[in-house]
Amino acid sequence: MPKKNPKRIGLAIVGAGRVGLFRGEVAARHPQVDFIGVADLKQDRLDLVGERVKADFRTRDFRELLKRPEVTAAIISTDEHLHVDPILAALDRKLSLMIEKPLATELAESERVLREIQKAGVDAVVGYTQRFRRRWLAAKEKVRTGQLGDVTLVTSRAFMNRLVALDNYKRTSDPSKISPMVISGTHALDIVMWMMEAKRPVELYARSVDKALGPKYRGIDATAGVITFEDGSLYHAVISWALPTVWPGAVYSLEVGITGTEGVLTIDDTHRDIVLATTKSQSEGYAPDEARRVDFLGSYPPGDIALGELRGPMREETEQWLNRVALGLPTQHATAAEAHNRLMLTKAFDLSARTKREVKLPITSE
Repeated sequence: MPKKNPKRIGLAIVGAGRVGLFRGEVAARHPQVDFIGVADLKQDRLDLVGERVKADFRTRDFRELLKRPEVTAAIISTDEHLHVDPILAALDRKLSLMIEKPLATELAESERVLREIQKAGVDAVVGYTQRFRRRWLAAKEKVRTGQLGDVTLVTSRAFMNRLVALDNYKRTSDPSKISPMVISGTHALDIVMWMMEAKRPVELYARSVDKALGPKYRGIDATAGVITFEDGSLYHAVISWALPTVWPGAVYSLEVGITGTEGVLTIDDTHRDIVLATTKSQSEGYAPDEARRVDFLGSYPPGDIALGELRGPMREETEQWLNRVALGLPTQHATAAEAHNRLMLTKAFDLSARTKREVKLPITSE
């Protein structure tokens, strides 16, 4: 049961990009949030998000924000490779944390961050937004309650518009630090591992291809592989983020099949049930492109803007986190330990593909 006397929340938003704005607008409407501060290096984003969420404090120095006495919780929504320093600074204050995935882009850094979170004893969750969509919650409940018997095989196929990959490769100085598995495949991986949380993965075998994004960006197009669990169960995963920019999916298209000894569950999350075709270019997704005139509505993972507000899983995820902080309510957010596990597995996919051999699990940074 929730606490009868909810805590007030003084919220720091570190990173004023799209996600910082989305979560900030949700937080601005929450009854227990009575202070919002925003930090970002880019003055234009700081001004935009600060104005939209009616921020009480703005700064280009996240340390200055996190030291404010009003702050009791923080959202870390910087670029993926810039999570570590603000997380560690927030841990000094023992702030409740919502961290955009991943904890870090390097496994050694992720190990370090996880140790510090555990040592500080703070409540830190990581933004795996798919967990807040009804279809995955329904699937989780059927698996959890044994409706399929013992799960023996899971398959997932994730297809993505290459605009996401191009945006990531253009923003990095080292393409080897990112991959379709680490940046995007982790969402499908988290859903499947959440379903199979009672099973321990012991071995992984994978291959990658780089014919579309490799020549220009030194990037990876797609990765496919198989995880073997201790009891012999299998998970077959495929992720490609090299589909053409005119492909109608704004971002994510996913199909999952779960087979057990007593049943099977298939989930079509390709978003082909609502198709928009227009003479006007479509701006949905992380990197709009004028060539896109057809869209699978609903394929943008955070949700959709309707009637001036974000509607969908990221809104619910943020609201539930604020309720978790204020009321002590249990939620289905990914823990920091689960997020580190997902990074470890995606790094193992890339390691196996690069070395062309099977990898024993778990792997460490060494």
